[in-house]
Amino acid sequence: MTATDVVHGMLTALFAASAVYALRRAVPPRSSGWRDRGDRLLHTVMASAMAVLPWLRDGEVPARAQVVFFAAAALWFPLTAVLGRRPGPADLVRRSPYAVGMAAMAWMPVRHGGVTDARTGDLVTGVLTLCLLAYALRSLTRDMPGLRGTSGRAGVSMDIGGACDRFWHGSTAMGTAIVLLMHH
Repeated sequence: MTATDVVHGMLTALFAASAVYALRRAVPPRSSGWRDRGDRLLHTVMASAMAVLPWLRDGEVPARAQVVFFAAAALWFPLTAVLGRRPGPADLVRRSPYAVGMAAMAWMPVRHGGVTDARTGDLVTGVLTLCLLAYALRSLTRDMPGLRGTSGRAGVSMDIGGACDRFWHGSTAMGTAIVLLMHH
């Protein structure tokens, strides 16, 4: 077993656990709207796809299908922010990391297929990776009171559901950044 196989195994475990979490959340209460259901379904599909991605050989999944599906998924998040009940810049900013993750999934077959020149490919990969890493670090450190410079319990959220969401979204973003940089 090579070091690459070990990394692939760890990423598979991460994404499989994330897919299970997302799937559990994909069955929302009846009070959830169509946008929440769509979001959760897309998160489940992305995590599931990422769990098997390291083990696929080139051509096993049609690149065009992956690009089209995940490009449409990337557009889902900003479009539903603009068309939502309370459209505004705050909702658009809040949903943009999910769009970046889906865009990274759409970009992977383009980049690995050599469709773009090296400089453009490196630039797009770099921008997507930096966005994913920034979101991952923010999500994963948000609930660490020592990093916020607050004393005592003031400002510390006790919302375990929100903390779990931030953990899984941050972990998935970190894993996606790693896969984006890896060569298959």
